[in-house]
Formats: sequence, structure tokens, C-alpha cells
Amino acid sequence: MDLQNYVENLTSEARNSSLDLAVARSEIKNTVLSKMASNLRMCSEELKEANQKDLAEGNKNGLSDAMLDRLELTDSRIEDMAKSVDDIAELKDPVGGVIDGWVLPNGLRLTKRRVPLGVVCIIYESRPNVTADAAALCVKSGNAVILRGGKEAIHSNTAIYRQLKKAFNDTDLPPNCVQLVETTDRAAVPPLLTAEKDVDVIIPRGGKGLIKHVMETATIPVVKHYDGVCHTYVDERCNLDMALEICENAKCQRPGVCNAMETLLVHKNIAGDFLPMMKDVYDKKGVELRGCPIALKVLSDINSASEDDWYEEYLDLILAVRVVNGVDEAVEHINRYGSGHSDAIVTDDLKAAETFQNAVDSATVYVNASTRFTDGGEFGLGAEIGISTNKLHARGPMALEELTTYKWLVNGEGQIR
Repeated sequence: MDLQNYVENLTSEARNSSLDLAVARSEIKNTVLSKMASNLRMCSEELKEANQKDLAEGNKNGLSDAMLDRLELTDSRIEDMAKSVDDIAELKDPVGGVIDGWVLPNGLRLTKRRVPLGVVCIIYESRPNVTADAAALCVKSGNAVILRGGKEAIHSNTAIYRQLKKAFNDTDLPPNCVQLVETTDRAAVPPLLTAEKDVDVIIPRGGKGLIKHVMETATIPVVKHYDGVCHTYVDERCNLDMALEICENAKCQRPGVCNAMETLLVHKNIAGDFLPMMKDVYDKKGVELRGCPIALKVLSDINSASEDDWYEEYLDLILAVRVVNGVDEAVEHINRYGSGHSDAIVTDDLKAAETFQNAVDSATVYVNASTRFTDGGEFGLGAEIGISTNKLHARGPMALEELTTYKWLVNGEGQIR
């Protein structure tokens, strides 16, 4: 296969399709989305069969339990995937929305209106549900999309993609506004990352190695997050039962995802009481703790944390633990070692909560809640195309509005300058 020519055809078709999709009526887009969801439900057995091929190859190739968990499609996950598409169809269409507007002294009428980005390329690993979420979000927001999943999910992604494409039959939308790169050859990626003429933005979802490669190679704007090094700080003034429950959920509910807690920070005045109780909970869940010198004095049977542990995104049942002097030191630690993703404080002290939320430089900052809520669906956005730790254009869960930009419409009556 001539990969350069293959990719050029994909991007050219996407650009051409994006022009029609950008002006499509909401009703037509929603009809396609409803058909997508229906197709996914009707073909769940076919999707699971394809997924089993990926899981078998993943086991053979030694994928970690966390990666296999991300990869697996169950009946409930397929239903969640279909429901996510349905939810997106129900959301308000951002395209054409007026952001602002005014009349200048010379009579010119200015309107700042939302428009699609154009052509979005998603490069992702492991999770097959991204195929459906990304396609649905892009269709709803008027963007053509090129999907490039990882080789570990090629059978699942292809099966999902076929059902999505069927939804365009007998509609006015161009089917090539959603396309999948159907080769696992890595040589297909560089031409995508440099297709400046046709692709407007690259969104990578995956490990640090993938995102680093995209950032170093792309000549197109990239929206990314490198890591999900998320923290929970337990303040001296807090409800300990609430803290135990939040910290258990943030680490154990699903450890292999980017919004799971990777470092626990505890105020020195409650460390002696809280850490033994917390360890009892974690022992039952099989969590390995790696502590700072002060934490080791409280919990003598845990491992010592190295400097590297404070930067680590484990994506596993491993947790770094540090005892701190107070909220200021917790903030300092998070801003130094964190990834700008999601961080939380558990406290009854309003001043400490305000200090934490104002000073922590992350996309999402919580008070008395688990970091596991950082998710487009949980935020009521329908779904997300990724979680951005960028500070330009989009930050946090990236959903419909974040898949648009704007243009200025200027109406006059013969004004000249």
C-alpha cells in the first residue's frame, strides 16, 4: 500500500466532506447520530466478537491488566457507548450559536458566531469507545474526523466504524466526514501529522510516548494531555469518613484511567489517625503504598517513595503518599509534580478550600469530591473527545463547544474607513 497516497486521499475526502457538514442542519446530524446508536446496540454480538480477537492478541502480547480493562467491550460498555451517542444527539448544537455581538459607533453590526474547527484527526490507544464518541462529537459539532486507533484495538475499532458508517445511508450527510485509518502500519501516522492543507487540529489520546511523538512530529496544532497525575489532599479539618470514601473511590474505582488519584497528600496533624485507617481500606483493595519519610514513620510496613514517584502516573493499584504541613505545601507539591489534570481537597475549612481552588494550576479542581468525575459525560457534556491540559483554546473535558472556533460576521450599510 502506498501510505502517503492513502493518507492524502483520507485527508482530502475529509476536507471536502467538512464543507458540507459545516452547514448541515441539526435535524440531519441528529438523525445520523440516532442511527449510529441504534446500529451499535443491534450489532453488540458482532462488536464483542471482534473485541475478543483484540483481547486474545493483547493477552498474547503481554498487555497490562489496566490496558486490557480499557480495551474490553462488555454488554454494559456497548450500551454506555450507544447511550453516549444518544446523549450527544440530545445536546444543543453549538454551531451557529452567537457568542457576543454589538453595534459600533459607525453603525457596523458585529456578531461573534460559533463555527466548526473543520477537520479533526484523533490518534488514540486502547479504548474502542473513543471511536464512537469522537465520531459522534465531531458530527454534532460539524467537523469531519479522521480516526486512527491503536493496533491493539484494530478489530474492535473497525467493527464499530462499520456500524457508524451505515448510519449515513439515505441521508444528506457525506459518509466520508467520518473515516478510520484501517491500517496498523505506524508509517501512516507522520503523513497525518503533517497534512496541514487538510487537517486543522490533532488530538492524541494515549500514553506519554504517543503524545510525545505527536508533539514532536506534528506541523498542525495539537490539543493534548501528557499525564493524569491527580492528587487528593486531606486537610486537618475534614470529615474523616468522607475523606476515606473519597480517597478509596479516587484510587480504586478504576485505577487505569487518567482521572484516578496517583498521589495522596495528608496534613501532618491528622496523619497519625488517618493514614492507618486509609491503609486498612487500601489493603483490602490490594493497593501498594509508597510513602515519604514521615509517612513511613506512621506506616512502617510500606515502601519508600522516590523522587520519581511524585511524577508517576501509575494507572494501577499503586499510590504515592506524602505528609505535608498544610494547604500551602500541598498546593506547592501539586503545582510542582502534577500534570494540570485534576486535583482535590477534602476539608471543612472554607478558607483552605478557597486557597486550594484558587492556587492549584489544574484544569479541574475539586472540593470534597473524587477526581474521578473529570469526564465529559459526568460533567453533562454528553461525552468528551479528550481531556485537555492545554491552556489555549480548550482546558479540561473537551466536548462540543471546545470542538468549535468562531468567526466574526460584520454587517454594514456602505461604511468605509
